[in-house]
Amino acid sequence: MMVTHAGSAQSALSEAIKLIRSSPPTWQSALLNNVFIFVLGLPILVSGLSLSGIGAAFLLGTLTWRAFGPPGFLLVATYFIIGTAVTKVRMAQKEAQGVAEKRKGRRGPASVIGSSAAGCFCAFLSIFGVGGEASSQVLKLGFVASFCTKLSDTVSSEIGKAYGKTTYLVTTLKVVPRGTEGAVSVEGTIAGFLASFLLAFGSCVMGELGAAEAIICLIASQIANVGESIIGAALQEKEGFQWLNNDVVNIINISMGSIIAVLMQQMGTDFALAPSEQSQATQKKERLAVSRISG
Repeated sequence: MMVTHAGSAQSALSEAIKLIRSSPPTWQSALLNNVFIFVLGLPILVSGLSLSGIGAAFLLGTLTWRAFGPPGFLLVATYFIIGTAVTKVRMAQKEAQGVAEKRKGRRGPASVIGSSAAGCFCAFLSIFGVGGEASSQVLKLGFVASFCTKLSDTVSSEIGKAYGKTTYLVTTLKVVPRGTEGAVSVEGTIAGFLASFLLAFGSCVMGELGAAEAIICLIASQIANVGESIIGAALQEKEGFQWLNNDVVNIINISMGSIIAVLMQQMGTDFALAPSEQSQATQKKERLAVSRISG
């Protein structure tokens, strides 16, 4: 009897391991892996998210694993760990100055959605094969670019609030208090750039992107963050734009990062193809000329 139970347990474990290692990922493997990782990482999750925020993050993690496998999940996990860590930096100082995130930096579901909407959109399109095989790498690029953009934004904001000696309003370059919407600092900007670099080239190392695509993500994230700062300075908290809260601005920001990256990649592809097409046209003319002479 005990032998039978032991055999059943071993068989169930073997099936579970096989499911976890499924390649390409399935919904079942994504769910099982996500449960396992979330149980192990619960202390870290609790430090950075509210209970409802953890629920939203679980859905995001499952979707990401299903769409882009372990590398995509690791990318999002890296974003979360770094973002949570910098949010906690000099928390007492930030609270005293009134610029700290609410709930000691523990973000809720609206923040999770606002930070991942563009990435989730790319993941959904990838899962359902929209655009076919030709679009799969483009969607992966958009996904990575969205999180590079958001991590850069989070790090630049939190490090700027903690260490920024002087903060400037991006639209006028006037000196303003830390935490002002649309304000930037040298310290925060450098930190945000380095964070985006880390995530972009981490994706390159994991084989998600090529080196050129990683550079595109890095550039796109910085352009998008400048755009986000301009929106914050010009519109956020202004009359008639009360709906433009941080979560909405986050969605706009990461969407800009994704779209800019995809457009840059497309422009690069078109530029690379142009000489080839010109060469083919020249060869066609030469063959036509030769045929006329022969005739």
